[in-house]
Amino acid sequence: MLKFIKETRSEFRKVIWPSKEEVLNSTVVVLWATVLISVFLFLTDWAFNSLFQFVVHAGTGS
Repeated sequence: MLKFIKETRSEFRKVIWPSKEEVLNSTVVVLWATVLISVFLFLTDWAFNSLFQFVVHAGTGS
């Protein structure tokens, strides 16, 4: 177990951690992508729902 901990610490020292600015920029990109995809899915869902409602109402003669 002690060997595992020493090796883990050794590997963590080799990691190149991103800067605060890189993390912030990546976070902003992910948030914007999430918003854009959400809006796209909302509009697509709304369009298909409207089309479905039109077809259903047209089929019933109402």
